[in-house]
Amino acid sequence: ARQSRRRLFRGVGPNRVDSRRRLPAEHRPPSAGRVGGVCGGVCGEIDSTMPCCIECINTSEVGMVERCGAYYRQAGPGANCVCWPIDSIVGVVSMRVQQLNVAIETKTLDNVFVDVVISIQYSTIQERIWEAFYSLQDHKRQIRAYVEDIVRATLPTVTLDEAFASKETIAVEIKRGLDATMNTYGYLILNSLVTDMTPDARVRNAMNTINSSKRLKEAAAEKAEGDK
Repeated sequence: ARQSRRRLFRGVGPNRVDSRRRLPAEHRPPSAGRVGGVCGGVCGEIDSTMPCCIECINTSEVGMVERCGAYYRQAGPGANCVCWPIDSIVGVVSMRVQQLNVAIETKTLDNVFVDVVISIQYSTIQERIWEAFYSLQDHKRQIRAYVEDIVRATLPTVTLDEAFASKETIAVEIKRGLDATMNTYGYLILNSLVTDMTPDARVRNAMNTINSSKRLKEAAAEKAEGDK
């Protein structure tokens, strides 16, 4: 009985012996005999006993996975196994076609203030998802800044009538300028549209008055010709 008690409590106390160390290497559990700090033993090689969780990514999105704060891999749509807390999905990149409306106030060559709305249609380049996520803190603010710069450099060189007639030219200039810049950051500019160009209300009223007077004058001239 005493021998059985000694055998039972043999591993208890400060001088206990780990029974796993006496096992052959091929029979030891995966975590047996691993010694080291958290980052040294875990970040380099994930243990099979590490807890994992399932993260779901929506269709047309790509998740960005980081391991210990450094970029590790991309997670596609559906269920993804993530070894938390070593791995984490820090954000997603949308692969859909997106539209950004930029409202700008500027003036033309004849000193008429106009409100212009530019619609930019863009998408993420599949091969440059890393650049699209890590290069810019706010890509929409970057696109808006470039559009404002191009419009305020173009419209002051033409009159109000020329601005209305050259909306297509302005849109082409905006797309060309954005293509050269945003492609580096992983974004493809699909289209640029001048969707609205509205002058000041007083200018609109004055233009309507001028057009109305012109038409009344033409109508009076036509009536005089008919009375002859």
